[in-house]
Amino acid sequence: MSGKKLFNVNDMLSFLPAQRLFNFFSSDIAIDLGTANTVVYARSRGIILNEPSVVAVRANTNEVLAAGTRAKEMLGRTPESIVACRPLRDGVIANFQLTESMLRHFIRAVHNNRRTLISPRMVIGIPSGITQVEKRAVEESAKNAGAREVYPIMEPMAAAIGAGLPVHEPVGSMIVDIGGGTTEVAVITLKDVVFCQSIRVGGDEMDRAIVSYVKRKYNLLIGERTAEIVKITVGSALLNHEVEKMSIDVKGRDLVTGVPRTIKMSGHEVHEALLETVASIVDVVRVALENTPPELSSDLVDRGIVMSGGGSMLRGLDRLISKETGLPVRVAEDPLFCVVKGAGKVVEELDSFKEVLMSRG
Repeated sequence: MSGKKLFNVNDMLSFLPAQRLFNFFSSDIAIDLGTANTVVYARSRGIILNEPSVVAVRANTNEVLAAGTRAKEMLGRTPESIVACRPLRDGVIANFQLTESMLRHFIRAVHNNRRTLISPRMVIGIPSGITQVEKRAVEESAKNAGAREVYPIMEPMAAAIGAGLPVHEPVGSMIVDIGGGTTEVAVITLKDVVFCQSIRVGGDEMDRAIVSYVKRKYNLLIGERTAEIVKITVGSALLNHEVEKMSIDVKGRDLVTGVPRTIKMSGHEVHEALLETVASIVDVVRVALENTPPELSSDLVDRGIVMSGGGSMLRGLDRLISKETGLPVRVAEDPLFCVVKGAGKVVEELDSFKEVLMSRG
């Protein structure tokens, strides 16, 4: 070598006077790193990826074989040499290394046809009830997966922004965000959370409740994927004539004989299986209402409660919460994407939304 210094883009950009020029070359993204699904929003491009939060790796080397939909199809169907799992449980990281591998895979997929000179800044939604250690694990996973800077935002705040609630105005807004692993209820005003309550109960807990019910009543073992199909097809938080008429064939392994068997499960039975989980969600909404300041409570009488997240789509849940609280309740438009849309809006206008971000660990 002749001693000439090699050209380096980062060195060149460090001399540019305007930070916005630096950010211009970066494809900033927002991520809803959910227990059930990971959704990615790219600045100026919108939502560009929506995949199950599942990764499949080779057991001895941890080499990623698949992530997202393809990996989900492998759940419970892999040989010993391949491990397919969900690296997030109850809204937090259960396996740091696999979460990092999954994120890196998704980020590469997002940038597949678009070259970026600089690593992206990332706004990432995390549960409000997360510990500092768990928050740091999410940030480290994102950085190791390729993020230049990581900005955490509370999921209920992001959901409220994504649902179009007036979070910047001096009025009370209540959001109930029911994800795969957590249910979070927050009262928001003037870009800040007045009260927030989080429980580790969500769509996954509903699935496990159905698995447990079928095992207890029919001595039949079914998987969580089958339970999810049962929940979506005939699950309901409220009983009515329509639900009573519903039924579904459920296939599993008989625990007595050990052979496959099919049962017919009614809508009434699925409702019974979900009672306890649904009651937990209603209770956390009540707790939030009891801790809301009087002036903001009066706003909720007129404005009502907004629900987001996949769990909010359970049949009749909005009507049940309305019945139990006496307040109007509605499900947001595109409830599955409220968190990522809100985080995406923050990415688009980062300077305007600095107040809604959590402090970085």
